[in-house]
Amino acid sequence: MKPSAPDFQWEYAPAPEARDHAKIKPQYDLFINGKWQKPASKTYFDTISPSTEQKLSEVAEANEKDVNAAIAAAKKAYNTYWKKLTGADRAKYIFRIARVMQERARELAVIESLDGGKPIRESRDFDVPTAANHFFYYAGWADKLNYAFPNRRLQPLGVAAQIIPWNFPLLMAAWKIAPALATGNTVVLKPAESTPLTALKLAEIIEEADLPPGVVNIITGFGKTGAAMVNHPDVQKIAFTGSTDVGKHIQKAVAGTTKKITLELGGKAANIVFDDAPINQAVEGIVNGIFFNQGHVCCAGSRLFVQEGVAAEVIQKLKNRMNTLIVGDPLDKNTDIGAINSKEQLDRIKAYLKIGVEEGLELFQSTCTLPKKGFFCKPTLFIGAAQSSRVVQEEIFGPVLTIQTFRTIEEVIEKANNIPYGLSAGVWTDKGSKIFNLTTKMRAGVVWANTYNKFDPTSPFGGYKESGFGREGGLHGLYPYLKF
Repeated sequence: MKPSAPDFQWEYAPAPEARDHAKIKPQYDLFINGKWQKPASKTYFDTISPSTEQKLSEVAEANEKDVNAAIAAAKKAYNTYWKKLTGADRAKYIFRIARVMQERARELAVIESLDGGKPIRESRDFDVPTAANHFFYYAGWADKLNYAFPNRRLQPLGVAAQIIPWNFPLLMAAWKIAPALATGNTVVLKPAESTPLTALKLAEIIEEADLPPGVVNIITGFGKTGAAMVNHPDVQKIAFTGSTDVGKHIQKAVAGTTKKITLELGGKAANIVFDDAPINQAVEGIVNGIFFNQGHVCCAGSRLFVQEGVAAEVIQKLKNRMNTLIVGDPLDKNTDIGAINSKEQLDRIKAYLKIGVEEGLELFQSTCTLPKKGFFCKPTLFIGAAQSSRVVQEEIFGPVLTIQTFRTIEEVIEKANNIPYGLSAGVWTDKGSKIFNLTTKMRAGVVWANTYNKFDPTSPFGGYKESGFGREGGLHGLYPYLKF
């Protein structure tokens, strides 16, 4: 072990998380009406580990007939008993799901990292506990809806079709299923085709929690499966998290219907560092906001704005910190940056790296060595970016950070808002007045101050503009699942 310039850095011995306790079946069917059922299509597709490119399991591909069966089961469960249960009785089931998730947290974390490529530290310390916390939180609301919305006649909507992305499979499932159940709705959920395993594990947990059959149905498939869910006449609520393009298609599909809809779409968040900010804390927050999650979050702080007086210092410290980051096996507890979710996503990131260079931007990448197998990308900076640069304006969804400088608060507000998205933002300063000034002028659903990527079940999350509409989490997360 020896120090490496410019900072002292230990070379860590491997610390892999054991995976023998994570039980992955060789084949998964569809979870419909409380049972595992073979797909009508008789078709299965492979899900692979992006860090090793090895096959993990075969997953059923649901066709329109399967979608119809799942929605029919959800509709029957809704009309027969779920909407008739008291809030206290619904809460017991939701609490039970949360408790079983806690008991199986280690297994869920390993499978999340295997299937999605994210570091085990993120799966273990954030994804799984936060998912369980959402079930605990909304279980608490199930028998208190009349207190949440006093003097109003509340009714559930019916069947909710929910479609989730590949970046936070288990957490996104919890965000959607928990408030739907708490308000008396039933669910048909489709995870992303590249990360279906923790959603299917959640189906096992729901089965173990002994929910009435049909209350939650989890089916797997591709875009056609999701389209069949969206267009089904017996669906009263659609909740979608994913790309802006798909969100626009969904919005057009439901236009003219009575279906309620919430969309949580793309993002290109501004992370703003003023010259009075705690620089070391800010640098760590920048790294956490874009690199620790491989840039795989729609709220990732992928646009950095630094006030001119501290720009050189921030950039140098950021480069130094990037050179200490460990890219590699997601199951190694030392790993900071895991694998990109798929080859297609890695190719997209590489295409944007090429675009940034062609636009004349200065490219900096860490000195790390990438594994020979799997889909990995070095953490990357684009320095001297312009507002018109494609890498600034378009969502890359990878560990790529653009850096711009600014002089005045008016300038940075204008630059930060001059983008199609409006999901999140970050502000680093020691002046509370600046923070409050920015939060009133930033067109972003969430603005973090002197921190980044902090989530809590009690806090609503959602965006403006092409980042979608509606809120998930907190009291606001109940609104989309109720009619008044």
